[in-house]
Amino acid sequence: DPDINAIYVATPPSSHEEYTIAAIHAGKPVYVEKPMSVDGASARRMTNCASEKNIKLCVAHYRRAQPFFKKVKQLLDERAIGYIRFVKSEIYKRSLTDEEIAVPKAAWRVDPSVAGGGLFHDLSPHQLGLMYFFFGRPKKVSGMSFNQAASYKADDIVAGNILFDDGVLFNGIWCFNVADADEKDNCEIFGDRGKISFSFFDQRQLDLTTNGERKSFSFDLLEHVQQPMIEKVVEYFLDQGPNPCTPDEGTTVMQLIDDFTRK
Repeated sequence: DPDINAIYVATPPSSHEEYTIAAIHAGKPVYVEKPMSVDGASARRMTNCASEKNIKLCVAHYRRAQPFFKKVKQLLDERAIGYIRFVKSEIYKRSLTDEEIAVPKAAWRVDPSVAGGGLFHDLSPHQLGLMYFFFGRPKKVSGMSFNQAASYKADDIVAGNILFDDGVLFNGIWCFNVADADEKDNCEIFGDRGKISFSFFDQRQLDLTTNGERKSFSFDLLEHVQQPMIEKVVEYFLDQGPNPCTPDEGTTVMQLIDDFTRK
């Protein structure tokens, strides 16, 4: 169809590969949602297909384009907290109720055959995609996951470590069975001169602490969370800018997810 100049794949992950490859064979550039697919092997097939057909493919790790996280990246690049030592990420969510799990919109997210895994596969691309954006390629990865509450088929707790090429160590834990009062969304990046603290999903304030003094940066919530990324994607599709998130990057994030869940 000559009236269609690009495809946005925003279905559940189990169909990302099929629809992306179909669009590539039709000669259409593709913007595919994160997670890129259900596992690293599928993501690699998508990447290879785009490369072989010379069709543009971009992955929707959109937070990297938001002013909030670009400010974090700026502070890191300026060595506002010195040389980075380690990162601590904590994502804790309450258990889904039986009623919530019965709703189709939620049910597929905890069905490994559709989502690739559970809520970890849904939420962790936000954290892991940003870690790649901040620190580059991983050098060594380890992790574990299992199903504690057995409320659904997918694992509901995941822990993982990443050693990046530049020596930064990341430690993250995702638990989807805490009490309501214990829900948490927090990231702290420690350097040899201080730390940066922020939330992944409530992007109104990030804190920079050096020499015992805290400086806060405030941001307005975006009306459309993907707008900054979409602008970059359009520029890329029009040959007016670089790919804001390459399929190689998306595949690396999928491989991190596989490594954490031991796929």
